[in-house]
Amino acid sequence: MANPRYLTKSRFKLGRECPTKLFYTKKKEYLDSKMDDAFLAALAEGGFQVGELAKCYHPNGHDIATLDYEEAEKQTKKLLKEDKVIIFEPAIRYKNLFIRIDILIKDGDNFELIEVKAKSFNKKEDEFVGKRGSILSGWRPYLEDVAFQKYVLSSKFPDANIESFLMMADKNALCSTDGLNQKFRIVRDEDSRKGCDVSNSLTKQDLKKKILIKVPVDDEIDLIMEDGTFVKEIKRLSLAYEKDEKIISDIGAHCSGCEFDCSIEEEKQGYKSGFRECWKDSLGWKDRDFEDPNVLEIWSFTGKDKLINDGRIKLSDLKIEDFEPITDGKPGVSASMRKWLQVEKVKNNDETPFFDAHGFKLEMDSWTYPLHFIDFETSMVAIPFNKGRRPYEAIAFQFSHHIVYKDGTVEHAGEYLNTEPGAFPNYEFLREFKRQLEGDNGTIFRYSPHENTFLNHIYRQLREDDSVADREELCEFIKIITTSSSSMAEKWEGERNMVDLWHLVKRYYYDPATRGSNSIKAVLPVILNSSDFLKEKYGKPIYGTSSGIKSLNFKNWQWLEIKDGKVVDPYKRLPKMFTDVSDKNLDLLTKDDELANGGAALTAYGRMQFSEMSECERKELSSALLRYCELDTMAMVMIFEAWREWQGEVDV
Repeated sequence: MANPRYLTKSRFKLGRECPTKLFYTKKKEYLDSKMDDAFLAALAEGGFQVGELAKCYHPNGHDIATLDYEEAEKQTKKLLKEDKVIIFEPAIRYKNLFIRIDILIKDGDNFELIEVKAKSFNKKEDEFVGKRGSILSGWRPYLEDVAFQKYVLSSKFPDANIESFLMMADKNALCSTDGLNQKFRIVRDEDSRKGCDVSNSLTKQDLKKKILIKVPVDDEIDLIMEDGTFVKEIKRLSLAYEKDEKIISDIGAHCSGCEFDCSIEEEKQGYKSGFRECWKDSLGWKDRDFEDPNVLEIWSFTGKDKLINDGRIKLSDLKIEDFEPITDGKPGVSASMRKWLQVEKVKNNDETPFFDAHGFKLEMDSWTYPLHFIDFETSMVAIPFNKGRRPYEAIAFQFSHHIVYKDGTVEHAGEYLNTEPGAFPNYEFLREFKRQLEGDNGTIFRYSPHENTFLNHIYRQLREDDSVADREELCEFIKIITTSSSSMAEKWEGERNMVDLWHLVKRYYYDPATRGSNSIKAVLPVILNSSDFLKEKYGKPIYGTSSGIKSLNFKNWQWLEIKDGKVVDPYKRLPKMFTDVSDKNLDLLTKDDELANGGAALTAYGRMQFSEMSECERKELSSALLRYCELDTMAMVMIFEAWREWQGEVDV
């Protein structure tokens, strides 16, 4: 017997993103690129502990663990016969709507509906409603989730009084005990789904001072519900899903990154692309049309929907008036000029890279050798490591450090990695980082604002912690190499402020082969393809040799490999970080969206913190982390070397 086609919480959320996706979801013929490993997803998201901690705050609750619709509903009905009861994951069905509420508290005819979110909340600063009286976009998905659940619950129990809450990590709460986060361990069950083991050592003292906050949201739900359109949308989506009917949605910028896509090769194997299906139906496109660059690829452009509505989809259809490129008076290309450059290359059938050698030379003239290239791997852990720390504190657990000397010599000069379970690594991380960089005044490079942001986080932590003996020395070092974040009351710009290589990519370099992406994982293979100097140098096994380039994790390594006339992505050549993870899920973890840093490293760190593994497995994973992070900084070096060659300082 086929499972009933109920509109659940997750399906409702999917339908709100795009109603057409409800037709594609869970159908084998439509490939879905979203991660399908719940255990891995829990580690990547890092918030699995919050739900378990929320249950611990409600003792004597009944947990409905079964995933079977009928059995879950049967157990829920039985428990709801009691006058007072607390239920975790109760199953509530109303017609073709089905929900599992995180926590439901019943007291007679009164219900408390609690939705637990792995998200932080600052009651002094966070607002759900903007100045114009509408729900803020960043909070809307969370509030609509609760509104959907309240609608189902109130429809099922029309005479009940229902209060609704979001339960989140309290950004202002201080943890009252050490080692709390280590008392919640993530495990795989027999079906490879995630589970959480709560330690028997968890005490009342651990739970005495709550670090989760219960925030009432009924006023916001009333605002969502008030004109009736929200309920109409619930009915429209649920009916379409029940009947397995496709809702035709307008195409637009929201189609970018659609998970229901696949390659031509996969289509030949019998799979279907929901994305292509939508665009073919809407535009009358054929397969060959998808080979042409289109507006979804334009970097950082807010006018995509207007162009799509105008029927100008391909970059070859666009005009200079669509971008009005103007200089901003700074070296390199402005943002508007960069957008037009991307389009102009397509219109002129110009596949050659753009490089502003003059502008780059001006930048180089301000740099001091030796040059330092650094990369951080970080996490934001929901439950604090130590007493006195807040939820979602910044954790910096790894860095890599390459040096380029004026004569062109390259070496992997240092690294740091701390994955000890329950250890707060930030201060030791910073001390080692300082030790490696304070020996000279060489220019320091990062890729994206990430490293600057996390050093600001550590600065704030140090200012709040008077137990650190070398606090002033560490804080002064941070101020020398960073710029203060906008959220900092204290303002500074360091005399040795790190240079953002990502910013230089956007201003001085563009290769059409990147299809608009500026991420280091997109730029590296492309620049290897176009630089004769890099091909010559790294087409030999010189990396990790005594006569070549010093490396801490590679021996006799050759970075460049040619296959079918193209350079193989160096990241693809590294040993897999996880041997028990599918290629699809690993690709999702290692995908770099410019500002989304280190999905694979973050997951590996979570695994080493919160799951059981042997010492051998721990060493293997640590080794993989070190190699991946080393490549991140080596990639920065190779980008710099290619530019320096083009600028004329290196003989090929």
